[in-house]
Amino acid sequence: MSTPPSDHSGTPNIQPFALGDFQTNCFIVTDGDPTPGKSCWIVDCGYQPKTLLDAVEQQQLKVEKIVLTHAHADHMAGLFDARSRFPDAKILIHPLEESWLNDPILNLSAALGLAITGPTPDAFLNHDDSLTLDSLTFRIAHTPGHSPGSVSLIHEPSNSALVGDTLFHGSIGRTDFPGSSFEQLEASIKTHLYTLDPETTCYPGHGPKTKVGHERATNPFVSG
Repeated sequence: MSTPPSDHSGTPNIQPFALGDFQTNCFIVTDGDPTPGKSCWIVDCGYQPKTLLDAVEQQQLKVEKIVLTHAHADHMAGLFDARSRFPDAKILIHPLEESWLNDPILNLSAALGLAITGPTPDAFLNHDDSLTLDSLTFRIAHTPGHSPGSVSLIHEPSNSALVGDTLFHGSIGRTDFPGSSFEQLEASIKTHLYTLDPETTCYPGHGPKTKVGHERATNPFVSG
């Protein structure tokens, strides 16, 4: 008898979508390969989210949660679009940025001449919380600096981390915005990201993915 093909359950399948003028990386996450009826998360949902939302529907996935790494507009501008398509999805954010969803100055949309707001969150993310998606368990790390409520989603068994705008390939998140702090960002990176396995793949909010070991050795802004 032939063995049916594995769908790689137990390993995150992380699909990136670069959305809007800022090419913000937003993600569909499933436990193993996406198959019809499987639960998924959307991690960040920025401007012009149609390609991401269409992909969810085309793959016939069930959106369980919309997890926000932080509440800058380019990471949350598509929330109402997502909620209209997937009304049962729960929106999660760090409590320090709950009010940012409805404050265009803090979420930076006012600076672009817009007034972007988002739905009220359904639950909050706190440091060392665990979030479960089927057989996957992600650990939440509070990684402030780019913004006060920035978080990273870490899956140690697969050496995977969704890090928002905390750490980039060869760079770091900006610290010249309201509520930003280079000192906090440096501490977050050194304490919560550079201590991960060097082979951990980081999926940032902009640009290509990178590895912890590479950034520790070469990042010009925060050394290991």
